[in-house]
Amino acid sequence: MDDGLRVSDRLTVPAAELRERFSRSSGPGGQGVNTTDSRVELSFDLAGSPSVPETLRERALARLAGRLVGGVLTVTASEHRAQLANREAARERMAALLREAVAPPPKPRRPTRPSRGAKERRLAEKKRQSQRKRDRRVDGD
Repeated sequence: MDDGLRVSDRLTVPAAELRERFSRSSGPGGQGVNTTDSRVELSFDLAGSPSVPETLRERALARLAGRLVGGVLTVTASEHRAQLANREAARERMAALLREAVAPPPKPRRPTRPSRGAKERRLAEKKRQSQRKRDRRVDGD
């Protein structure tokens, strides 16, 4: 747990920049749920982090704008009974969020046109369908 959070090949968040808070979880745990602080809240100051390169920071801040509170990204985990398992779950969730946020944008779509054969097949199918419907009609004698 003391090592950094590996997000991608280009980005690893040092453990010193991650803050963990523990509180009582409402999930499974029986009587122990009332006494143990198994819920984990993992926070990372994305806006003020010196370990994130400027280009990746700008991209991540733009993509995670709705999730950030004062430039800080927070993830919670409380689905496990054990605090250690919740810590792992929170770290994995944080890494997945950051990985998606710093990913390069997709290539722009190159517009294409249907080929001549595709146009002919479409028109032939339309003619077949209209003939099929015409054959179903009842003449109004």
